[in-house]
Amino acid sequence: MLFSTRLCLVYLLLVELVGCGPPVNRYVLIEDSLRANNPKRADAIVEGAEKDYGSKSVVLYGMDRGMTLQLAGDYKKSNAVLEQAEDEVDRLYTRRIRTETAAFLTNDNLLPYEGDPYEQVLINVLKAINYVMLGAWEDALVEARRIDHKLNVLWDRTPDKNAYRDDGFARYLTGILYESTGDLNNAFIAYRRAYEAFEASPSWLHLSAPTQLRADLLRAADAMHLSQEFMEYQRLFPDATWESSEKTQRLAQVVVISYNGRAPRKEDQFLDVPISLDALQLVLLNRGFSQSNRQNNRVADSVLYGLNGRVVRVALPRLVLQQTQVKNDPVTLTSNTGIQVNARTEVVQSVTALAEKTLSERLPGITVKALARATVKFSLAEGAARGAQQAAGKDAGPWVGLAVGLLAHGLAVGSEEADKRSWETLPDEIHLARLWVTPGQYHAYLRGPGQSNEAMGTEMGRELTLDAGRTVFLFQRVMP
Repeated sequence: MLFSTRLCLVYLLLVELVGCGPPVNRYVLIEDSLRANNPKRADAIVEGAEKDYGSKSVVLYGMDRGMTLQLAGDYKKSNAVLEQAEDEVDRLYTRRIRTETAAFLTNDNLLPYEGDPYEQVLINVLKAINYVMLGAWEDALVEARRIDHKLNVLWDRTPDKNAYRDDGFARYLTGILYESTGDLNNAFIAYRRAYEAFEASPSWLHLSAPTQLRADLLRAADAMHLSQEFMEYQRLFPDATWESSEKTQRLAQVVVISYNGRAPRKEDQFLDVPISLDALQLVLLNRGFSQSNRQNNRVADSVLYGLNGRVVRVALPRLVLQQTQVKNDPVTLTSNTGIQVNARTEVVQSVTALAEKTLSERLPGITVKALARATVKFSLAEGAARGAQQAAGKDAGPWVGLAVGLLAHGLAVGSEEADKRSWETLPDEIHLARLWVTPGQYHAYLRGPGQSNEAMGTEMGRELTLDAGRTVFLFQRVMP
């Protein structure tokens, strides 16, 4: 009878833990769809998984959906969900104490996901691009001002010069938007701040100012008759070639943005801390058979450690890099008269570097919290076992205490899970190219190196009508 009771409790523990397992990794399906050049299917996967995201990941759902909708060409709907995500970020500045407490006793996945600062800036970057694709330039300028405001606030709040406190790419994009709408004054300010951000970027970001940005600074300084700044930029960029503002106004502009590769994903890194010699032997034996931190080992681990009762598990997030090997993307514009204009994109943003830095800065705090949480859960499990033993009386007490201890310690181990949420539909890197061409009819062709035919993107093989003074944005998603 007692054996049957213990077996029943083990079974209930298994059911509980299996129920906590994650659904099929949606990002694998999304990446397969993007690799097959089917962004609409990728978006359908995100849309169908909305309930799986849950109420605590409303922001993450909006981020993922905003990206897939943009790739699918539904720019209006993309902005609608990105706007909702941004509103939710603003709302989440005030948290409920009850939610914090529940997360402390289980795991951080019960906390609302707000996104990292660079992700919050990228929300507005995507919205600005969407508005340009819709021809709504005034709305795009609103996003440019929001980007500027967010970065200014971030700068004021982040005294550490080695942290993410400015964004050269985001500021460069705002400069392009301002110049494209004839606002040379704000364009020059944005270009200057973009250059300063690139030059001041810490070593971990691995970025430098794009070649085109140097030409933009010379042109804008010359157009604004800023002789001192113009001479300084001439000294800094002696090899830069550029066209005057008067000439570019008679030309058409094409801005190419390439989303290359896949952002890093997070996985659990379990640290099993034994607090007895028997527990140490069990941990060594268990890890000898299974070195993986994957979800499918959690049930067995929970039962083993629950039976022992002297193992404390701590879950920490770690990044799995998925870096692209594409260093730049060739761009070819061919006019109907046979004239070709060639360029190559340059790296302007490294999402992987930003994710690595952000996690490294947060990891000490995450570790302290995880250790404290694991200690509290262990103490509660011990208390539950002793309480059940005393309540059951002298005869059944030891067996009831053992059974309750198994369940309580098993759940303490099984419920330990790191917060692995991140904006995984982002690319590894963002590349950019800017071309000025004679007005006319053109065929735009973008192809990632190593791809025999067309790159994976929404703008490949597009026929363009380019008028003087007009700016056209093209973008693509290049997958490995």
